[in-house]
Amino acid sequence: MSIATLILGQSGTGKSTSLRNLNPQHVLLIQVIKKPLPFRSADWTYITPENKQGSVLVSDNPQFIINVINGSKRPIIIIDDFQYVMANEFMRRSAERSFDKFTEIGRNAWDVFNGAIGAHDHKRVYILSHTEEDNQGKTKIKTIGKMLDEKITLEGMVTICLQTSVINDQYVFQTKNNGTSTVKAPMGLFSEDHIDNDLNEVDVAICEFYGIPNPQIKPQNQQQQTA
Repeated sequence: MSIATLILGQSGTGKSTSLRNLNPQHVLLIQVIKKPLPFRSADWTYITPENKQGSVLVSDNPQFIINVINGSKRPIIIIDDFQYVMANEFMRRSAERSFDKFTEIGRNAWDVFNGAIGAHDHKRVYILSHTEEDNQGKTKIKTIGKMLDEKITLEGMVTICLQTSVINDQYVFQTKNNGTSTVKAPMGLFSEDHIDNDLNEVDVAICEFYGIPNPQIKPQNQQQQTA
């Protein structure tokens, strides 16, 4: 079972920027919407027939995303702008009057989450998505409407859900639930209520917590030798 983590936040609050310190050789980034990364990213290149060693693919097709999660040998998979998997399909099918489309869109989102949590044991899947407020004022993942929310709580399918925040001009991840969000993390994973919005550091912490091999983590005896 892989480790799926939700990274939620409004646009411009540091979700995509959190990728800046990851090694793209260890990452496969699936952009649901093709757009430039918000940091210097010369090493983050698109996978093409001529450049199979790239790190970025573009797709909003749920089955393609699931196939990539299962088929890639890279330890880190990132899905950026996940909400557009649902929104793009909704817009393409906006002329349909049947409510069946909502059920099908919800099923596709559920399938992607199942793919994210059911991959290889050492794989980490990070799902970056926008937020919205429900009728009770709680911040949650943005979906395509009440019909999906009544059937599925996407945050309930993962163990780790972080949320971006900007505090005193600092871009951070919230790690503790304040009663108005869906933020959660296992006990002991993070000691602070807010951490830097650095997905590399989050990945290192997750690997250490769950005992997952990570080339960016030095073995304990090597750390002692170089200390």
